[in-house]
Amino acid sequence: MADKDKLIIFDTTLRDGEQSPGASMTRDEKVRIAKALEKMRVDVIEAGFPIASPGDFEAVQAVARSIKDSTVCGLSRALDKDIDRAGEALKDANSARIHTFIATSPIHMQAKLRMEPDQVLEQAVRAVKRARQHTDNVEFSAEDAGRSELDFLCRVIEAVIDAGATTINIPDTVGYNIPQQFGELIGNLMSRVPNADKAVFSVHCHNDLGLAVSNSLAAVLNGARQVECTINGLGERAGNASLEEIVMAVRTRQDVFSCDTDLDTTQIVPCSRLVSGITGFPVQPNKAIVGANAFAHESGIHQDGVLKSRETYEIMRAEDVGWSANRIVLGKHSGRNAFRTRCQEIGIEFETEEELNLAFSRFKDLADKKHDIFDEDLQALVSETSTAVEDECYKLLALRVCSETGETPVAGITLSVDGEEKAGECAGSGPVDAAFRAIEEIVSSGTQLQLYSVNNITSGTDAQGEVTVRLEKAGRIVNGLGADTDIVIASAKAYLNALNKLVDQTLRAHPQRDGV
Repeated sequence: MADKDKLIIFDTTLRDGEQSPGASMTRDEKVRIAKALEKMRVDVIEAGFPIASPGDFEAVQAVARSIKDSTVCGLSRALDKDIDRAGEALKDANSARIHTFIATSPIHMQAKLRMEPDQVLEQAVRAVKRARQHTDNVEFSAEDAGRSELDFLCRVIEAVIDAGATTINIPDTVGYNIPQQFGELIGNLMSRVPNADKAVFSVHCHNDLGLAVSNSLAAVLNGARQVECTINGLGERAGNASLEEIVMAVRTRQDVFSCDTDLDTTQIVPCSRLVSGITGFPVQPNKAIVGANAFAHESGIHQDGVLKSRETYEIMRAEDVGWSANRIVLGKHSGRNAFRTRCQEIGIEFETEEELNLAFSRFKDLADKKHDIFDEDLQALVSETSTAVEDECYKLLALRVCSETGETPVAGITLSVDGEEKAGECAGSGPVDAAFRAIEEIVSSGTQLQLYSVNNITSGTDAQGEVTVRLEKAGRIVNGLGADTDIVIASAKAYLNALNKLVDQTLRAHPQRDGV
């Protein structure tokens, strides 16, 4: 990239992405995603908001200790206690950044902060100086910059750069801007702020009007050299700019952009699937880059063109973002080495031999149920394995369901509860409802079911169904994942997976906190 500027990719899946209602992640899940981001060569990983809760502090600390090649970042408000907490969480990081923010728009200063502009300016400067006591890598965000007054924004930016901020983030916090307007804002700031050359300008765009990616790219064209984004576009409300769309737009249109990223784009699809499995947010089939139909061609004219020359209808190669051309590779006679090798080829790595053995055992069980094992099956199998809780309180031993026309479905279930075998039976409005009621007859969890979602992993009548269950209890929200060729069994697995997470004391309340 000698003749190109570097575009820094700042991934906030673990912080802003987690603020999607229901997307809360455990510490271990955050570490798994962080390692996938590191493998993709993401420059900066925003691991969380350390002041939000003890659990979030521990998660940021765990990511900081696990990641060596990417910078690990912690978010803080412009408050001493926030900044010191972030500094403590990041002290073991190989490369650390503190990201501090305060709102600069009139509506936020008046209605939320109840502060005068000069007070906001003073607090912003103090926060940056405080953060510099912990690390030389300090990012400052002017929250709601997209609706801030330009002159005041220039004053704040100049002051925080003088105070030691090395990255200046301009967020479109509420997704209000449009591309031309936002691009011009970045250009104006970089030309009007006298010391703008001493910091990297960054953008963080929300997708309330569906313009997060467009606004981010407009900013890049006007000089921004860091983009804050998330895998699959996760984030509060309508989400954030999608990492995969930003990266591939810049990579594909090098005739337009005078910069490029260092990312290994072949890791995009595996990372997308990992995040989807952990958060319980399925990727829509027509999602750009990572959707199941992103490289599918239905039209006969399109198919004919692609067969003659791929470039007629494909502007990038599916393999370049991690899609595999070799889809059916394993079966019941495949051995452990073939299983491990294929997993590595599609971006799945096992931390320990125990993890490999557990995944291989589940693979063999699956191979007894379906003839051909697709890459998607492997991804789901490993996702289910990785989301399992150590020392599970609840384990499914047996499930029997009776469902026939004109009769009320009945489910009988046998569980291991802390090593003790217990059985229950219950009727329901359908076989899944009956199974869930039978589980509750045994465990009496007192939870509320917030989401039940089923997705087919592959095509065919023997396809696995992947079930996501979201449960809430006393402010704690967890996602459970289960996969099986029998959808009722998959549902029971997902429900029990969620229950096991609820009793896992490492979890915490969902972090709905202010952010950029």
